[in-house]
Amino acid sequence: MQEFFMDYGLWLLIALLVVIGLVFLLSGKGKSAVAEDPAPVAPPMAAEPIAEPVVAPLVATPDPVPVAEPVIAEPVVVEPVVEETPAPVVEPAPAPIPASPAVAAPSDGADDLLKLKGVGPKLGALLTELGVTRYAQIAGWSDSDIAAIDAKLGNFKGRPVRDQWIDQAKYLAAGDIAGFEAKYGKI
Repeated sequence: MQEFFMDYGLWLLIALLVVIGLVFLLSGKGKSAVAEDPAPVAPPMAAEPIAEPVVAPLVATPDPVPVAEPVIAEPVVVEPVVEETPAPVVEPAPAPIPASPAVAAPSDGADDLLKLKGVGPKLGALLTELGVTRYAQIAGWSDSDIAAIDAKLGNFKGRPVRDQWIDQAKYLAAGDIAGFEAKYGKI
């Protein structure tokens, strides 16, 4: 007998689990069928018989359905309303941020601001729109200049300080590419 359980014990256990699962599933379906079609429950038997009241069946009398009289609508004349549109308000373009008085921007062209670490094409275009085109401008920024630019950067707020633009711009404005690459990596 012990050899039988050793050889077939695992199969017996699986069969037992299958049977338990089937009983569980079938008992669950029986409960849902009972919930859908409830059977009347008999009241518990009492020692003395209880007299049941006699209830006369109710007969429903149909109520007359009111009939609505047709309503004839008179045509309505609608005059078009002309609204006066106010003149569009044109906001002036933001004034370019002037360079610090100590550093004047040369007029020989714009620097490639994309060389600054943390400045991509969108941010570079935004800086150009704000009038920032030279490394010398950025290198000469004071704390108030950074605050003014930072307020206009939108989603890029905080980048000038976090990415150390002033320090990077000082290297690039001076032409110290080797010093820049030693501190910030290859351009």
